[in-house]
Amino acid sequence: MFFSVDSTETMKDNKTFHLNETSVTWTQAQNYCRQHHTDLASGLDQIYSEEFKKLQNSTALWIGLFRDSWRWSDGSNFSFRYWDMDSFNDGLNNRTCATTLLERSGRWSSAGCDQRKPFFCYDDKLILIRENKTWEEALNYCRQKHHNLVSISNPHEQRWVQERAKNASTPFVWLGLRYSCTLGFWFWVDDNLVCYERWASGGKTEDCSMSAAMTTGGQHEWVSQRDNETFNFICIKH
Repeated sequence: MFFSVDSTETMKDNKTFHLNETSVTWTQAQNYCRQHHTDLASGLDQIYSEEFKKLQNSTALWIGLFRDSWRWSDGSNFSFRYWDMDSFNDGLNNRTCATTLLERSGRWSSAGCDQRKPFFCYDDKLILIRENKTWEEALNYCRQKHHNLVSISNPHEQRWVQERAKNASTPFVWLGLRYSCTLGFWFWVDDNLVCYERWASGGKTEDCSMSAAMTTGGQHEWVSQRDNETFNFICIKH
């Protein structure tokens, strides 16, 4: 399938929004965004930002909200509703994906997921690499192609990383945290202090050749793994 180059973009809080004016189904839009960016535009902080609203378009546009108890494509929290109830209730049972029309106050509507519409993608500073590599191979890959293996210093960053980890193809994803036998402590590869921890119970083993990985399911806790194990991993971009 042919997709045009993203026609317009704007940036907010390290997130870049991309408007693609090629009309495709919701699933095709999601697949494109995940392949070329991070995901479909998702979450209230994104779709009500001023930067997002600058990407004006006169037609309904796909956003990352779909009907599985209505949840966001990238896992963002969802409780607030902003539906255009007239269009939302019209044929609701056949409408399982969401659109927004910015020039009409930004309210949401529902549509059949097989309809073809333009769509919004976004990028953030994290990227999940769905390749299986040892910890050192993952570190080298991130440093050569992006910036570094990801570090986590607070609960907000933990939530940010675990949303990416949910799409991994391995049970764990490597983090940029390693144990130093020489120094006798854990350290982040970007030299940040370990001021926040999310170890699983019994999951922390302080031994040579051990690095930290996050579970891709469950509570997304950290566990020690041998460096020569191969997992997906998460890089942080420049």
